[in-house]
Amino acid sequence: MESNNNTIIYNEHKEFYSIAITVETTYPNILDSMTNIAYFQEKAILTPKNSIVKQINDYMLDLIPRKAKMYFSYDSPLSTNPNGDAIDDVHTPEFLNTINTLGLPNHKLRLKVGVPMMLLRNIDQRSELCNDTRLIITRMGKFVLEGKVISGSNICKTIFIPRSLTPSDVKIPFKF
Repeated sequence: MESNNNTIIYNEHKEFYSIAITVETTYPNILDSMTNIAYFQEKAILTPKNSIVKQINDYMLDLIPRKAKMYFSYDSPLSTNPNGDAIDDVHTPEFLNTINTLGLPNHKLRLKVGVPMMLLRNIDQRSELCNDTRLIITRMGKFVLEGKVISGSNICKTIFIPRSLTPSDVKIPFKF
């Protein structure tokens, strides 16, 4: 489905709702509140499916009049076979880009400075950069994101998220 004012989502009870109404109800006057950390600390939209999360995220990003930056994964296997050659052709970048798993962003990730985001995995537990930590994007580099923490005990701390992440899902028998 295209993310726009007319997008309708069905929940697990086959009830439908509009993304626009959900966003406006949860985040009234969002553009006027973009610099208010407390505004984003107190609100969240929860949904059971990642496909719905993507639709809501796309809709909300379109509301914010800043330039978006698209990040694409650059996936390659970290392991080699016993001969020292790269792992076989089954693990091509095209194949790796189709993997959607817990703790990794999708192959395409669109972000804007000033938008809130949530970590989907533990990055650094000592620094309390754990799953569900919320932050505001402050800078976007080629290989790292900078953000300001807005949840937990490190509120207002500046953190850095590296581009290089490996899957935490044990069902995937290799690292990339």
